[in-house]
Amino acid sequence: MGSILIKGVELNSIPTDIYIEGKYIRKIGQNLPAADRVIDGSGKAIVPGFVNCHTHAAMTLFRGFGDDMQLMPWLEERIWPNEAKMTGEDVYHGVRLACLEMIKSGTTTFFDMYEHFEETAKAVDDMGVRAVISFACFDHFNPVLREKAKRSIREMYDKTRNMSDRITFAVGPHAIYTVSGELLQWIAEFAEDKNLLIHLHLAETVGEVNDCLTKHGTTPVRYLQRLGILSSRLVLAHVIHIDAEEVAILAAHNVKVVHNPASNMKLASGYRFLYDEMSKAGVTVGIGTDGCASSNNLDMIEAMRYSAFLGKAWRGDPEVMTADEMLKAVTVSGATITQLNIGKVEEGCLADLTILDLRSPAFTPNFNFVSNLVYAANGGNVDTVICDGRVLMENKKVEGESDILNKAANAAYNLAAR
Repeated sequence: MGSILIKGVELNSIPTDIYIEGKYIRKIGQNLPAADRVIDGSGKAIVPGFVNCHTHAAMTLFRGFGDDMQLMPWLEERIWPNEAKMTGEDVYHGVRLACLEMIKSGTTTFFDMYEHFEETAKAVDDMGVRAVISFACFDHFNPVLREKAKRSIREMYDKTRNMSDRITFAVGPHAIYTVSGELLQWIAEFAEDKNLLIHLHLAETVGEVNDCLTKHGTTPVRYLQRLGILSSRLVLAHVIHIDAEEVAILAAHNVKVVHNPASNMKLASGYRFLYDEMSKAGVTVGIGTDGCASSNNLDMIEAMRYSAFLGKAWRGDPEVMTADEMLKAVTVSGATITQLNIGKVEEGCLADLTILDLRSPAFTPNFNFVSNLVYAANGGNVDTVICDGRVLMENKKVEGESDILNKAANAAYNLAAR
């Protein structure tokens, strides 16, 4: 890999130069070495590449398919029956489309959960982004399916050793209503042995909580505590319907949590996400978009704004969920959750960077860049994206965009016709 010099870009509102060598940020300041490639940063600002901490990337193919429905009927009647018809090629094109959308809106890393792991990984590798890919698994409380899931997890883990270093393997048990306690415990042991992250949906709806109370006699967080699987490697998506004691339990076990405001609102799953309580207790909270079937886009700038506005509204407090906190959630907290050397524009960090065009209405006037970014901007303000020291987009153009769009659209229409 060569070197890149970004000249005159605003970092924390101060113009500076940034020198990238190989995959890493090597120097920040003035009078930096000459580089193989120079990017003019004048009139632009730089931030770390955003981290989308909960996605189902291939579900771009279901954008606008089955909207305005309750969560469980939506899953059981529209999504799961059609997902069963998806081929690996469908997933590949759906993930490429997701990566394109994320690149164009400033996201360089995402934490995914879906089936067809190898096709997802190939799309990520081809697009040049970074991903933690959860191997999605279910056993539906069936011992035969449980053993099959264990074998599949082991086999895929072994295969990932030959994949790009931009791809991290994780285990993705879907939810406590589709995965048995026995399989969850086995996954926790496997993940500890192999030093892997675990990604799980939890406490997303009132119905899920009530079902857990009926079946297990306790709430979802307490159920996981009883199983003994709460740990620093566990990343929980949604976590809306919990109480103060459960917040303390999550904090005590250093469990990570991902807020998904768009899908929570659209599916009416709930809105009282305890961001402040979790953060103050020491829980690392990231932000995700969820899949495009439930949130309809992958724009992390929009996700930051939704998070802030929703949190302020239900609390009746405009001082919570500040713009600075939201930017931290999609950068520093995202890096903590994914356990990657990203999330900061600092020497020694991986060169995963997003450059925004300040010459636009959203940044005029620019009294406070972070406030404008979170409250006024959108993904369309992203000008240039660099991941792993490679320029993936410059001047808002990504190589091969038309081909990616056309093939994804054809895959979606063909899938619907099946």
